[in-house]
Amino acid sequence: MNSKTKTAWLFMSPMLVILIVVALWPLGRTIWFSLTDANINNLDAAKFVGFENYFGEYGLFANPNYYDGFWNSDWGLSITNTLKFSLVSVTIETLLGLAVAMLLNQEFKGRAWVRTAVLVPWAIPTIVSAKMWGWMLHDQFGIINQWLYDLGLVADKIAWTADPSYALWTVVAVDVWKTTPFMALLILAALQTLPKDCYEAAKVDGVHPLRVFWQVTLPLIKPALMVAVIFRLLDALRVFDLIYVLTANSNATISMSGFVRREMVENGYMGYGSAASTALFLIIGLCTVAYIKLGRMKLGED
Repeated sequence: MNSKTKTAWLFMSPMLVILIVVALWPLGRTIWFSLTDANINNLDAAKFVGFENYFGEYGLFANPNYYDGFWNSDWGLSITNTLKFSLVSVTIETLLGLAVAMLLNQEFKGRAWVRTAVLVPWAIPTIVSAKMWGWMLHDQFGIINQWLYDLGLVADKIAWTADPSYALWTVVAVDVWKTTPFMALLILAALQTLPKDCYEAAKVDGVHPLRVFWQVTLPLIKPALMVAVIFRLLDALRVFDLIYVLTANSNATISMSGFVRREMVENGYMGYGSAASTALFLIIGLCTVAYIKLGRMKLGED
């Protein structure tokens, strides 16, 4: 090992130690608990049970007690809700973020103020924005219902966060309002780095703006767009706070993170909850790898 390599490892060692302490150790501890019957009251007396929490009589998967099928179980519903929430919200946020970024990339008076204003929803803490929207969407005194009722758009006030028909999509709408600025900011940063000569040449040649967007802008910002989607997808798949504040423990909206919290904190099943947490980690990892592989195929990379 040469001196440069030794120096590199020396400088990296503090970061590696911190990473082991705050990431790898808790992850390893969670995986170990998932293989035991640990209860919140008997962590020290936990017994090794192998994969019982995953595939046993009361496990997450292949559970014979799921009489109505896996996808109708609480764990199956949490997976379905999380995937629906993630796919719909990230897709809408990407499209809206791209549109907002394209608009903010144009030259107009007061652009700096508009950019600042657009970031306000993202700057508000999630708990605060969730409570704010919870009050606005309240079925009795919420201002949203009052507006819709006064305009004659609804005959009766709607329980947006309590009615299973609306609850999940209401959470998606609130998440889109909050997180679209984040996507717009990342895409705008990519747009700011694009070479101007390409657009000047296209303008001189009389190329239609839509064709310029599809054949010049989009291919150039695709790597940055992929990074933005990955960050947002990782965040969406582990969503908890927004759903919990707006809808509590409703099965119509419970996410995988919400299921983990319920089993570990409310029910005290540390082993079972750790198994769900480990499964969530693996699902997020698989989704990320699949998206990266798909993105590389589209980009023509190996």
